[in-house]
Amino acid sequence: MIEAPLQVDPSSLASGVNHVWVLTVTFLIFFMHAGFAMLEAGQVRSKNVANQLTKNMLTWSVGVLVFFLVGAGISSLVGGAGDPFGYISGGSDSWIGWLFGAVFAMTAATIVSGAVAGRAKLRAYVSYTVLLAAVIYPVVVGFTWAGGFLNDIGPGFQDFAGGVIVHGMGGIAGLTAAWILGPRMDRYDDDGSVNVIPGHSITFAVLGTLILCFGWYGFNVGTAASVFVVENGELALGAFADTVGRVALTTTLGMAAGAIGASMVSLVKTKKVDTLYVANGMLAGLVGITSNTNAITWVGALVVGLLAGGQLPVVFEFVEKRLKIDDVCAVFPVHGSAGVLGALAFPFFAIPGYEVSFLAQAAGVGVIAIWTVGATGLVFGVLKLLGQARVSTEHEREGLDIAEHGVDTYPEFGGPEVGDGSAVRPDGGVRTDGAGDLPNAGQIKMVTAVVRPDRLSNVKTALAQVGAPSLTVTNVSGRGSQPAKTGQWRGEEYTVDLHQKVKVECVVADVPADEVVEAIREAADTGEPGDGKIFVLPVEDACQVRTGVRGPEAV
Repeated sequence: MIEAPLQVDPSSLASGVNHVWVLTVTFLIFFMHAGFAMLEAGQVRSKNVANQLTKNMLTWSVGVLVFFLVGAGISSLVGGAGDPFGYISGGSDSWIGWLFGAVFAMTAATIVSGAVAGRAKLRAYVSYTVLLAAVIYPVVVGFTWAGGFLNDIGPGFQDFAGGVIVHGMGGIAGLTAAWILGPRMDRYDDDGSVNVIPGHSITFAVLGTLILCFGWYGFNVGTAASVFVVENGELALGAFADTVGRVALTTTLGMAAGAIGASMVSLVKTKKVDTLYVANGMLAGLVGITSNTNAITWVGALVVGLLAGGQLPVVFEFVEKRLKIDDVCAVFPVHGSAGVLGALAFPFFAIPGYEVSFLAQAAGVGVIAIWTVGATGLVFGVLKLLGQARVSTEHEREGLDIAEHGVDTYPEFGGPEVGDGSAVRPDGGVRTDGAGDLPNAGQIKMVTAVVRPDRLSNVKTALAQVGAPSLTVTNVSGRGSQPAKTGQWRGEEYTVDLHQKVKVECVVADVPADEVVEAIREAADTGEPGDGKIFVLPVEDACQVRTGVRGPEAV
């Protein structure tokens, strides 16, 4: 008996596969928030890391709710839709479409946080995120993707995956917000000269960059949303037929060329290939290719990527030194100017037969820039007038992690404790500070050592072994015989003559100070200049807080 072949409704199959594809790339785009978090956390000082991570999480959490309740409807309303909020009760198709739009919206929002890092109040940033998700970004979408008037200029403003609508808008908004807030403390001297403020972790910045590059394939390739279509009752490839391969290729070429372009300009400007410029260049190349990736030649992808990466050091220097705007994470040269460049270059490198107009591209860029600057300037301007835009001088100096969140991102910098804090004497007995005989001629001694941070764990162990486990450790910086070095942060050199050390203070009464000194010396010795110094000082008196005991017994 021959069974009939399984009958499958082509429309159902096409719909199911397309839904799976859109949801998969949507989740990939969401993962870009991990990249933004790491990239931005790496470029701020250690005292502001938790604040930056919190902003990234709240951008999504607050912004996506606002975009669902208000923003997506506003974009449809501006675009002329008859039922702008129909997606809320529209069912699975509408909800998936909304979520795909939401991850793009939240990408635009989170870009701003990198520009205002280190001095914006959390409440100010969250307030702006609410307004961006509700109105500012949705209006841009309404002008463009949702069917607004920018589509009526010639062949219409062309932006395939958001090179200007998402990234350009975010970069311009970030620059505007940073300008209104003003630079971080000590960023500029009184004469206007620039002080370099390095971020705390190149490692985080590069990890974040690579996560973003990975997610970008969802951003660009995922915009080719139709895997299958139904034609004459049969399945056929949709956008995958002639679009997805080109998008994957040009996205990859633009990314690589961006890194090369930034490296080349960095090498010319500083005689070195700056690691952060390479990372930012990869992203600038991706931004540059995002608006045109569906209809640009592979040669054009290389040229646009090279130009987008190459402009990065030049534009950053212009923003920093000429405009005096403290764009902490370089969001404007990475997202703003690179996005504008890609959109304006599109007509010159479009594939034969693809209709794109320079006039329409320029008009779209101009309208989006004017709207974004005006709306962002209004929001942060009002917040500044109300005294709610920027943290106090005291809070900025101590760091936003403590001031805004009450946490310390790096509360510990030593190794694990050794046992229970006591140590065994050579004769087998346990000796702790404050017990036994009184060496040091009956006096209390303070041994202070300044050593390399990486030797701290060894020093703690050595002190416990000689019976002096009680100690105080402080992060310090200073200079001595260790020679100064030249550092570089995003292409600019700065002198490192204050080296990071730890200061270990150990007050002893029953433990010979000479034993403590020798223990520290052996544990901290690397044989290189800069191993540190040890000082021994007499202590006039000591008092135990809990008992009030004075003298050597208090130690």
